[in-house]
Parts: sequence; C-alpha cells; structure tokens
Amino acid sequence: MLNIAIIGAGPAGIEAASILAGKHHITLFEKSEKTLSNIHDKALLFPDFSSAEDLAARLDAKLKNPNIELRLNTPIVKLEKKDNGWLLTDDKQQEYNFPYVLLATGYRVFDAHQKEELGYGIYKGVITSLELEKMIKEEHIVNVNGDKPKQITFLQCVGSRDEKSGNHYCSKVCCVTAVKQAIEIKKMLPDTDVYVFYMDLRMWGQGFEEMYRTAQEEYGVNFVRGRISEAASTYDNRVQIKAEDTLMGLPLNLNTDLLVLMVGMCASDGTKQLSQSAGIDGLYGFAQSKSEHLEDNMTAQEGLFVAGACKRPSSVNDTIQDARAAAVNMMNFIQE
Repeated sequence: MLNIAIIGAGPAGIEAASILAGKHHITLFEKSEKTLSNIHDKALLFPDFSSAEDLAARLDAKLKNPNIELRLNTPIVKLEKKDNGWLLTDDKQQEYNFPYVLLATGYRVFDAHQKEELGYGIYKGVITSLELEKMIKEEHIVNVNGDKPKQITFLQCVGSRDEKSGNHYCSKVCCVTAVKQAIEIKKMLPDTDVYVFYMDLRMWGQGFEEMYRTAQEEYGVNFVRGRISEAASTYDNRVQIKAEDTLMGLPLNLNTDLLVLMVGMCASDGTKQLSQSAGIDGLYGFAQSKSEHLEDNMTAQEGLFVAGACKRPSSVNDTIQDARAAAVNMMNFIQE
C-alpha cells in the first residue's frame, strides 16, 4: 500500500481519493476549513436542478474510509520534484514526501472589480452570479431597497472571452448557469422580467439546449444578443444600462433592479502557485496536462497527475468523471 497525496478536497479530489483508497493510503490536503467550498455555494445544479447540498453530502460520505486522511486548513504552497518522489510544503513550512501526487486545486471566479465600467463594487445593484446564487439558495431575491425586483438583467462573458481582462478562453458553464438562474428566478418571482445579454450562447452539454428552450417558451426569459458597455446608478438605486442589440443594430437604454455579472472561471491561486513550482504551468495559470487526448490526467513530470478544473473550466459532472479517469490512470501507472 502506497502513500498518495491529493491536493484539493473539492469534487475532483474527493472522488479520486475514494477510488484510490481501495488500494492505497490517501492524504487529502485542503486549504479551507471545510471541503467542497465550490459546491456549498450553489443552490441547484444544471441540467436537472438537483440539490447541490445533496451532492456535497454524498461526496463527503466517501471520505469515511480508514485509508483517507483529511487535513483541513492545510494550504500546500510549494510542490517540488524530490529524488524519486514529490516534496510538499505547507504554509507553516512543514514538509511531506510522497511518491505520487494528484493536483485537484480547482478554480476561482473572476474578480468583477476589474470591470470598472460595469460598476461592480460601486453600485449596489450590480452583483455577481455567485451572489445571486446565494439569494436563490436562501430563497430571498431582493433589490437594493429590499423589495422584490421588477426586472433582473444578466450579462454573459464577464472575465471570459475578453481581451481587456486577458482571458481569451470560454468559461464553458456561464451560459447554462445564467439559463438555470433565470428559470429559478421565474419560478420564485413569476412577475419579474428577466433579460439575458449574450455574445452567443454556448450550450455545451446534454440537456442544456432544452433548458434554453424551456427558459424562453415556458418562463418568458428574454435573450438579447448584445453587449452592455456601461452601467450607472439611478436616483432610486436601480441600475441604468447602456447597451447595443447587435442583431438589430440598435442602441438600448434600460433600467434594471439588479445587473448580474456572469463571472467566468479562472485558475485558483493554489493552481497557479503549485503548477509553477512543479513546472506544469500552462495558459492563463491553469495546470498543463501531458496531452488532452490520451494523457489528460498525466503531466510532463513523472508521478504528478492532474484532475478537474485546475486544468481548464469544467462543469461539476465533467470534473467528477475526470477524477475517476485520473484515479484509474494513476493505478495503472503505479502497477507498471
């Protein structure tokens, strides 16, 4: 039985740990005080609107294994090749040696403060998709004045496909997240008008296109192909938007109670730091796998593997499937 380190107790780290623990001892390092932080901040999951908390509970149950040692509040700050294995260093400068390591450090959301023209952090009515998700989870969607909003407007691709922010890639899940949240709003507040501004809608997965059609046909969500160039506050704490309908070629001016910025997925600080120290840093700070086709869980460094959103933007479902693949690849590599 070998000792294997997994860095990151999100869905990828936990799923891989539960499989590898069948034959090996796993030390699972997590920087936060609890597991699955990027699951617990969600209400419902697409495309089936299942409970995020139920999924978190089922994943956490997999940690009840005598071969899994969970170390919370233990940020790993350095990852270096050492002899025939890997040296991990935490934030207290304690060192750990392992022959094999799986990096599963996940993602963070784009900092919307960087888009000053959209008014995030300046106008209270401008919020992020993560903040709206919290409102949905608490079933308490209100405007700045504490009233039920008459209109909510989404803006896609904030921090993704954006030269100004330096992120040219698509974050993959923002489009479907906006559709999911729009439907949830209409279920809770059927009289609220909902608008979604988009460059183009990318419905990547099975059931996603059907969600988009349902949002339009059953819930009356308005989709506008266009960009919002500027946001400002009104006297009654609403948000005034200047935009363009790029299909009609017409300028638009409208007032909304909440402007929701669909923030994209970025490499987490841990992903950037550890990928660089291990020599597997790729584009935009994500970890670089050996090959996206046949060796996507392996890296150029022997004994170091990667799984989930530390490589690129990924849905929860794709992350879990990738973690299973990583576990199998690791076991096969160890047996050779």
